[in-house]
Amino acid sequence: MSEHKQVIIDSEKPYESNTVDAKLIVYFAAGLFLLIVITFGLMWAFEFWVLEPQWAEADKQNELPVALKGDEKLPAEPRLQSAPGFGVDTKNGRVNLELREPQAEYRELLKLWEDEWANGQKDEKTGTVITLSIEAAKEKILKDGTIKARSEDASKKTVDEATTFYTSSSSGRVASEKR
Repeated sequence: MSEHKQVIIDSEKPYESNTVDAKLIVYFAAGLFLLIVITFGLMWAFEFWVLEPQWAEADKQNELPVALKGDEKLPAEPRLQSAPGFGVDTKNGRVNLELREPQAEYRELLKLWEDEWANGQKDEKTGTVITLSIEAAKEKILKDGTIKARSEDASKKTVDEATTFYTSSSSGRVASEKR
């Protein structure tokens, strides 16, 4: 049978004596710590060598051929100034304005507009002049004389069309009233 120790209670002391062994608590804590570290290492190795390749293979199998990639995922212009891809397209390429001050977009566009006002605009592929500078347009109009005044009859017809309107009495067929 089992042996029992006889515990003698000392009624003179206001507390009971401690029979817990501190060495066993330290051993338990060290063992628990080692078990946690080993488990963490094994889980990391499992994720790195087993699960990652499986996830990559599943991603390849589930990849949609029409899915958007990279810059295609960005929303259409205009974008928020701190958003990825925020910038301005210029002749020299795209100017990235993601983390710049709010006035940076206006300054870049102003440079672009001033260049177009001064030099005009050409289509890069065909070389066709799309817009002229203000001075060049004035010279061309004065040289060609392409501005023609309307005849008196045509201008009266335009004024009549602008001042008459359709009423419900004619069911919208005849412009019957003038303003």
